[in-house]
Amino acid sequence: MPFKRASGGVSRAIDRAAAGTRDVEISPLGLVGTLSIPAGARALVLFAHGSGSSRLSPRNVQVAEALNRRHVATLLFDLLLPDEAEDRAHVFDIHLLGRRLIDAVRWVEREPGAGALPIGLFGASTGAAAALVAAATLDGHVGAVVSRGGRPDLAGEVLPQVKAPTLLIVGGDDTDVIALNQWALDRLGGERAMEIVPGATHLFPEPGALETVIDLAQRWFERHLVTGRG
Repeated sequence: MPFKRASGGVSRAIDRAAAGTRDVEISPLGLVGTLSIPAGARALVLFAHGSGSSRLSPRNVQVAEALNRRHVATLLFDLLLPDEAEDRAHVFDIHLLGRRLIDAVRWVEREPGAGALPIGLFGASTGAAAALVAAATLDGHVGAVVSRGGRPDLAGEVLPQVKAPTLLIVGGDDTDVIALNQWALDRLGGERAMEIVPGATHLFPEPGALETVIDLAQRWFERHLVTGRG
């Protein structure tokens, strides 16, 4: 059975005429984002970037474009306003970032052509913890979470409240982060899995590493958002 939203409505593919990419401002703060809805989209994934990054992160953009080719809509957006991003304390304020992601989910649920789609979250670095905070708060609205080289451990006491199926992807040579991800994996409240990409470091710059991340993420979202067989 396909993943159902809390309202009880079954998600459906959007109309082909609604397909496209556009710049958006996400209320209530006017955070800047890029919403891409390919023709026949079957799901929507929101990206939470990591510390010191933005919606223009080349790695997240590459993942988003690959998802678009698989008929998954994406929202890349800045979690912080320009003046906030200058304060490093905000970059590591997981609950602040989580609230921004919650606002973005609520905003996109009201967007014509996007609001009916099942929602997933993709987080990198500290953005992974923010995604888990949002998933715990929005239980029933988030169908799946994927973390790339993330710090899910920073979600701390929220982890047992996360019921959305969660995949943690870590580089095989990112030893310290593997341990932190294992710690978080043991505490997550719903279906969870960890995949280690052999020979990859934290940002997955090695040949083929990011392509492996993309494949793993696509399969996870396909399973839990599109087919609903997880």
